[in-house]
Amino acid sequence: MAENETAATMPTLQVLTQYTKDLSFENPGAPETLVIGGQPQIGIQINVNARPVREGAEYEVELKIEAKAELNGKTLFAVELVYAGIFRAQNVAQETLHPFILIECPRMLFPFARQIVADTVRNGGFPPLMIDPVDFVTLYRQRMAKTPPSNILAS
Repeated sequence: MAENETAATMPTLQVLTQYTKDLSFENPGAPETLVIGGQPQIGIQINVNARPVREGAEYEVELKIEAKAELNGKTLFAVELVYAGIFRAQNVAQETLHPFILIECPRMLFPFARQIVADTVRNGGFPPLMIDPVDFVTLYRQRMAKTPPSNILAS
């Protein structure tokens, strides 16, 4: 019985749904920029936001990816994606809830968002943009160094 009680109090994270919330792709110089040779400079920004969605332990987590490719001062493409999910966190201590939601949830969303970005860029006429894996722990620490945890997850 003690084993069942332990399993019932273990922290859990459940994905209830995930979805594209916003997607934008710009190809301003097409068709000329589709045939330009050279290695473009690619800048990528990744941000994570979360908010409670229902009374209890359900949160919407947004993973925002912005990527821009430039060559010789010309924008080849720009893509912005907000990919989100609704997550249910249970048996998570209040003091660890903030990092749990802002690290583990985007880690689960990332492979899907990465694929959407790669497909979108490829469908725009460029080679797919394969974003390197993201260290969400480091991203969280950088964010907390700038802005201490707030009651973002308070219901």
